[in-house]
Amino acid sequence: MKRSWFKFLATINKALLPSFTKRRLDLSKASKWQMAIFGWKLYVTKRALD
Repeated sequence: MKRSWFKFLATINKALLPSFTKRRLDLSKASKWQMAIFGWKLYVTKRALD
């Protein structure tokens, strides 16, 4: 149940949130909100794969 919830969140994230890796964003120069989005997407993706 938990895994399917995170898979659903991952698909929503992919559709709505920007992809910083495609934009080749340098993480050392990223703003706080960009780092927050990056961290959220990383967290959800990790949970969806477990």
